[in-house]
Amino acid sequence: MIRALSAEWAKARTLPGAGWLLLGIVVLTVAVSAATSAALSCTSSAACHPDITQLSLTGTDLDQAVVAVIAVLAVTGEYATGMIRVTLAAVPRRTVILTAKAIVVTLLTLAAGTLAVLGSLLAGRLILPGQGYTPAHGYPDLSLADPAVLRATAGTVLYLALIALLSLGVATCVRDAAAGIGIVLALLYLFPILGPLLGADLGRHVQQIGPMTAGLAIQATVNLRTLPIAPWAGLGVLAAWSAAALLAAALLLRLRDA
Repeated sequence: MIRALSAEWAKARTLPGAGWLLLGIVVLTVAVSAATSAALSCTSSAACHPDITQLSLTGTDLDQAVVAVIAVLAVTGEYATGMIRVTLAAVPRRTVILTAKAIVVTLLTLAAGTLAVLGSLLAGRLILPGQGYTPAHGYPDLSLADPAVLRATAGTVLYLALIALLSLGVATCVRDAAAGIGIVLALLYLFPILGPLLGADLGRHVQQIGPMTAGLAIQATVNLRTLPIAPWAGLGVLAAWSAAALLAAALLLRLRDA
């Protein structure tokens, strides 16, 4: 396993554009979150966003797509160049290869995701008071000392890591970059679109099983009873999607030729 991890780490470092994509996770998340915070002003109770923690983490909605691209390329790049044959010859135990890839991709996502999420919260803490989100209006300063904010922060980082694992599993199954990215983005963004179109009851169930709609419940810090699914339960749904994708990937990796 150590040798496989070392090899996968070397591949990740030399993956074309990997550094820029990881930087893009941080920049995109913070920029979108800051722009959203700056665009909303709390001039009256009707105009105020109810959850400033969730508001500050808005950039996650977009940067998860970059996470998906990185994870997909970590697998499909080898298939595109034919290097996967060398990898399988060097490490015949295919589940070891998949595990090593999953560990490396997860660690990279956790590192970039932590910087992105903390940067977004800092941007929200600095910008939102100037937009009227002040203690006088019932909005305390964003602080990791608040258990709900801490849960949303840590949960968002875990959310990004689970998206990476889901993408890794899908990419291993399809072995094609375009197909892998397309499938993952469809899984993420199709459920939020379908939910409102299916009526209140059915739409709520769709949100409860969607990897994005369920997973991002972890960011909510107020009005939890009105959510389609509880925060940690929602993250559990995403974890189930990721586990299913990795299990399918492991089975297909063992059954198919390179």
